[in-house]
Amino acid sequence: MLAMSSSSGPTPPESTHSIPIAAHPLTRAVLEIDEYVAGLGWDRPARLFALVDTAQLRTQEPALAEQLGVADGAADSSLTPVEQEELPAGTPLDEFLATIAWPEAVAGCAMTVERLMLPPSAEASVPEGLDEGELNRWVTEHPDRQEVRMTVGVLRDGTRESALRLREKDSASEVLTGAGLVPGLAEALSATFED
Repeated sequence: MLAMSSSSGPTPPESTHSIPIAAHPLTRAVLEIDEYVAGLGWDRPARLFALVDTAQLRTQEPALAEQLGVADGAADSSLTPVEQEELPAGTPLDEFLATIAWPEAVAGCAMTVERLMLPPSAEASVPEGLDEGELNRWVTEHPDRQEVRMTVGVLRDGTRESALRLREKDSASEVLTGAGLVPGLAEALSATFED
């Protein structure tokens, strides 16, 4: 079950049928977030989630756990994603993440971001000397571009997981997972736990 902060809207439906039960808790949390955000549709801003230990949440904050729907039935080894406030508009992602500091109760964090990607074969055809705006326009107009939603989660201990969903293959069965799929975003999220 994906929990939401009270200011972020309704709690999404429990629809985790495609998430492997035996998966690592971080993998399950990342896939829950991916499935939740997929239900909202495409062309959405980046979203940030705190990941809290479900058993600890039930013990230390039973009222909050009940409000989030994790008072009973969630596995003791699971993580509960809690969506944070909307990211400030116009602030570059790296600058925003540099301002984050998590309390000790937060075991990890996750973020979803939509981007355009090109296949590796397109790298050789990138015109030289483009500034960032020109490069973005070039990628946007490239015939081989693909829209992708990246969901990346990290834990305090350094564990990482990612899920990639292509817009053209927008199905839970087509989501790719792996710890090293989006290393730059994983590094930026991990840095939010450094002192």
